[in-house]
Amino acid sequence: MPDTYTLAIYGIPLFLALAVLRHLAQRRRGSLPPGPRGLPIIGNLLEMPTEYEFKHWAKHKDIYGPISSVTVLGQPIVLLNSLEGCVDLLDKRSSVYSGRPTMHFAGTMIKWDLQMILSPYGERFRAMRKLVARQIGSKAAVAKPAIRAAQEREIRHFLARVCEQPDDLLHELRLTTAAVFMRLSHGYIISKDANKPDPLLKLIDTAAEEFYVATRPGAWAVDTFPFLRHIPDWFPGAGFKHVAKEFLKTNLEQVEIPLAYVKSEIRAKRAPSSFTADALEGGQFDDSVIMCAAGSLFAGGTDTVVATMGTFILLMIRHPEIQQKAQAELDALLGGRRLPTLDDKENLPYLTAVHKEVLRWHIIGPMGIPHSTTADDYYKGYFIPKGTIVFSNLWAISQDTAHHAEPTIFNPERFLGPTPELDPHKYAFGFGRRMCPGMDLSDANVFLFMALVLSVLEFGKGKGEVEGGPEPLFHSGTVSHPKPYKYSVKPRSEEAVRLIQAANDEIPPRESDAPKVKGILVP
Repeated sequence: MPDTYTLAIYGIPLFLALAVLRHLAQRRRGSLPPGPRGLPIIGNLLEMPTEYEFKHWAKHKDIYGPISSVTVLGQPIVLLNSLEGCVDLLDKRSSVYSGRPTMHFAGTMIKWDLQMILSPYGERFRAMRKLVARQIGSKAAVAKPAIRAAQEREIRHFLARVCEQPDDLLHELRLTTAAVFMRLSHGYIISKDANKPDPLLKLIDTAAEEFYVATRPGAWAVDTFPFLRHIPDWFPGAGFKHVAKEFLKTNLEQVEIPLAYVKSEIRAKRAPSSFTADALEGGQFDDSVIMCAAGSLFAGGTDTVVATMGTFILLMIRHPEIQQKAQAELDALLGGRRLPTLDDKENLPYLTAVHKEVLRWHIIGPMGIPHSTTADDYYKGYFIPKGTIVFSNLWAISQDTAHHAEPTIFNPERFLGPTPELDPHKYAFGFGRRMCPGMDLSDANVFLFMALVLSVLEFGKGKGEVEGGPEPLFHSGTVSHPKPYKYSVKPRSEEAVRLIQAANDEIPPRESDAPKVKGILVP
């Protein structure tokens, strides 16, 4: 094996030479889809966006058509800006387009490739997906009494806490969503004491923050020059290796410690039914598959539901007439006598349309997670080589006038009547074998949140806010959250307050399980 100095001196020139050879080999097989002309060797490296990629790549559609491409140091990247292209390739040819790009920093060094989000397509991925699909992968599965009870209990407690502390609405929203998913994934009751942050929740949130840092495009040279993994820790420029070790520790702990907690509860014969407990008792899957599938359930569900609900509240403030219409539908059904449940959904068509329009108006995962080809392919005369990174621009589809009239306008009516527009569920959760397996659970959580909060709460502009409400601004990133905005929230009536209190008293909050993990957590 060559020494480190040889790798450092000759590695980059060798890598560039291999990139050139790869490019020439691809040229002989056929032409990539059209795209901007790049520079020699580095290709389109200097043109790669660092934020709001979905808007940058959407411009390609007008210039190059619905499918385009760029190259970076010989690595081909294909951009799909239409529903047709996504369905043709990611759905109909899923056997070729279900891979994940190799991310050397986040995947190889921090081991995020053990989890579903970055796992290569293979036996391990199929095992995790099979486990998730079996437990929460259908409408029938998420309709189980235990799942519905956990959702309704936590959201009803959320309503009571918001009435007491309306200024903490968005914080409470995240806390409640985390509580739902931790209960479902591990049977764990989180601490909601602001003075004592829950240890497991803190650990998992830290891992999520580190994931976004680790997967930031262009942030880590090792993703471009993989040989850098072999330089020693003391070598100049090796700081990324120290970061990777810290992130790896967090990533492993966030799945291993919750698994250890569930096992301890099973030994004590007090573990409630949960994703992890049921999987362990089933005995079909090994611990690594179970803990990573459970971690994906929590991580994938919490952040996306919070982003969706943050967007929903923002839109209700900006469109009070839509908020009032949805509330009128709820009032007509419930008569102010009870709180809604998921069983009411089929009798709430307008609120269902609001839900769809929230999903469409701002796609919270605007570029999805990139796919990778596992074999050479041809599409519409273009050559797409093995190892190509493929992005689906979900935001561009949501704004396509072929599917949605006046797409920039928030209009739930587009999904009602005899000729409704394309349901965003057809694209918002991804495609093919990489489609979000928890779509039905996410849908149930979001709809129940919307129904419960609108039945008893009223959202309005914050103090000093301009006419029309807060400006809709969003963060860039894999999951696009709304930027902080001002709001006001209050119970709709005295009867609403009584309903909230009665629901909270009927099933009072339970004691947290946080003390049980003290002996498990690493100091």
